[in-house]
Amino acid sequence: MFKPSVSTHSPEKYGKVAVLLGGDSAEREVSLNSGNAVLNALLRQGVNAFAFDPAERPLNDLLSLDVDRALIMLHGRGGEDGSMQGALQFLKIPYTGSRVLGSALAMDKIHTKQVWQSLGLPTAKYEIADKRHFEAGKCSAIMDKLGNEVMVKPAREGSSIGMARVTSAKQLETAIQDAFKYDNQVLLEQYIDGPEFTVSVIQGQALPSIRMSTPHTFYDYAAKYQDNTTEYYCPSGLSEEQEAQLAKLASRAFDAISGSGWGRIDVMQDNQRQFYLLEANTVPGMTEKSLVPKAAKVAGLTFDELVLSILSTSFDDVANKA
Repeated sequence: MFKPSVSTHSPEKYGKVAVLLGGDSAEREVSLNSGNAVLNALLRQGVNAFAFDPAERPLNDLLSLDVDRALIMLHGRGGEDGSMQGALQFLKIPYTGSRVLGSALAMDKIHTKQVWQSLGLPTAKYEIADKRHFEAGKCSAIMDKLGNEVMVKPAREGSSIGMARVTSAKQLETAIQDAFKYDNQVLLEQYIDGPEFTVSVIQGQALPSIRMSTPHTFYDYAAKYQDNTTEYYCPSGLSEEQEAQLAKLASRAFDAISGSGWGRIDVMQDNQRQFYLLEANTVPGMTEKSLVPKAAKVAGLTFDELVLSILSTSFDDVANKA
């Protein structure tokens, strides 16, 4: 089993580290939880780290604070979509995770699917609803085309915000209008009936997969963060052959969208055991309920070691030139 290497850098080697957290996206609360958990891990290991919320102070303050590198724990828009990555590159501050292109692609579920589809990677059938010319009268045809059970997803939101699972044209119309509150483009995706898996990728390698099981109609925001009914299985119960197949698929999917450093790929499996790629996450959650720490633990990595592995991605020379 792959175990990511733990950085041998002394705490002083990292210099002064700004943990970027909070922000003003719809995922602010989760980001604050993730950021504080990561900050505490760094402090426990003697790293000179502090919290920095770009929603509360200008980003230029990082220069006057003599920051050596940034660990990005901003989820959603403004932190995970390439804009923060571009700003940090302009300020010449090394940062963790994917660069501008990988971040922007992964944040957009529609463009991510189009890239995967163009490379022949398995992904569910889909349609796109655009707020500028959406016609409710087409909902019945969309339901027929996508198999009469559809997932509705704002194109550029995370943590399942604005998502819905529908089984009728009327429900579809309502769900699309609700999703338009979050984005002008909405992904309408064939529902895959089967178990959901997630694969964390760090340092170019896939960690053990996790299978999620929830009594909710899908793995929604409440199932992820608010209640205790969701069950997580790691090892996920796949055969050794299927585990290797899924790890290879997740790594290819992450590379395809120019993901780098660390991230997570979400996957469904149908009743014929065919895997279908759902989406990519370039700044996954790091709360006590989050999936990357669960997989890292099974791989033999403590939470503190995982955080140092993530911080070490800010030393990637290519990452800070792209």
